[in-house]
Amino acid sequence: MKFNLGDTITLDQYIHEALYNAKHGYYMNKNPFGKDGDYITAPNISVMFSEMIAIWIISYWKNLGSPKNFNLIELGAGNGEMMKQMIESFQKFPDFESSCNVNILEKSNFLKKIQKLKLKNKKIRWLKDLYQLDRLPGIFVANEFFDALPVKQFIKKDKLWYEKNVKFTQKKMKFVDISFNMKQFEKKIGFDISNDQNIIEFSPLAMDYLKTISNNIKNSSGGILIIDYGYVGKKIKNTLRAISNHKFTDVLHNFGKSDITHNINFNLISKIAKEFGLKSSKVTTQKKFLLKLGILERAEILSKNLSFSKKTDIYFRIKRLIDESSMGELFKVMLIAEKNTNFQIGF
Repeated sequence: MKFNLGDTITLDQYIHEALYNAKHGYYMNKNPFGKDGDYITAPNISVMFSEMIAIWIISYWKNLGSPKNFNLIELGAGNGEMMKQMIESFQKFPDFESSCNVNILEKSNFLKKIQKLKLKNKKIRWLKDLYQLDRLPGIFVANEFFDALPVKQFIKKDKLWYEKNVKFTQKKMKFVDISFNMKQFEKKIGFDISNDQNIIEFSPLAMDYLKTISNNIKNSSGGILIIDYGYVGKKIKNTLRAISNHKFTDVLHNFGKSDITHNINFNLISKIAKEFGLKSSKVTTQKKFLLKLGILERAEILSKNLSFSKKTDIYFRIKRLIDESSMGELFKVMLIAEKNTNFQIGF
């Protein structure tokens, strides 16, 4: 999309161009992960995070009846670190490994090249879209996926709704609020999102993904594990922010050079899942999820007979994952599955 002076576009259109524009998009030209990037994700902090997710996936596969042929799909695989470590864990479970078809959905060709380099000699299929999936049971994993999708913002002023837009002016870009027909929009998406709200963050693309995934789960069984920045509660908040060099920055500053993200409202995700005929688990924190899966016990095994400095490093990394002032509380975990599912591991 080409912008001209005076153009006005919706916030989600702006975010899409800033992140995914083929030429200038943030994710299309840069590796944002690690010390030299703009942020660090859990799989890059400790291998134990990926190991715990792998154990959870194997347990859920057993709960599905250990299907002899099923799809594992990672949504947005980043630099490929989590999938690499999970595959290495899967190798210890030959029955599971022989049954598992590994898939990655990745929009960025730039990140895809990094993933393919890291995952060379691994049997993986990269998907252009989820419609490429075979009609098999599917376990979807979304770690920091939904927070990176473009989001709309609606603001209520004097009982009227407005949509946040971005206007390109001579000096710089600026936000403008344009009147919006919320009732018509709710009719289009099929459910009410504005009741008792003063601000709404809503991603049509996230809803599209959830619809496709829900249809896959209903038709072939499975589930989706969501791990993301987020919060619970019926009131939706303004959580939009941009990150560059591990610091917050202006959303309208440095177009295509900073990550734009938002916190997931898990209550809204649960509501969408219900609309699509599925049910969601209770939301738990990353801390509780990893502790219930046995991350401390795994650390004990790994640190046995190691030097003090190496033991310290292992537990320091775990602290970053589970500390309530760090990722432990900020990140939430949810399972969306069929209505008759009663899977409790990790929750």
